[in-house]
Amino acid sequence: MATAIIHAGICGFTTKVEAIARPDGEVELRISSDCPSVQELAGPLQRVDPMREISYRGELPAVLEAARAGLPHPACVVPAGILKAVEVAAGLALAAAASIELSTADDALCRVPLGRECTPPTEEQTQ
Repeated sequence: MATAIIHAGICGFTTKVEAIARPDGEVELRISSDCPSVQELAGPLQRVDPMREISYRGELPAVLEAARAGLPHPACVVPAGILKAVEVAAGLALAAAASIELSTADDALCRVPLGRECTPPTEEQTQ
């Protein structure tokens, strides 16, 4: 079994994915999320074929089809996290952390945990 905890970003939603390899080669997915759109996406993704999920050849991966149908935001990182969990559960990839760090020029020097206030750097600090 592979487990992914996905912190989607500024929306503040968290998704947990449990991916379990089955004897027939498919991967069973258990997806729980506080995001209503991801909850909807999880419906058709009870079981997937990992060989379909790892390639753009042939049919589009079922995870990405469900994302296109149910997620309003195309940059949501949850589908990628689901795909990673499927790969690991199926033995097609090793488990490793993945991340995306975003900043702007204004907040590049301001790194604080979510929910805490950032004090912009002074002019002296930026020189």
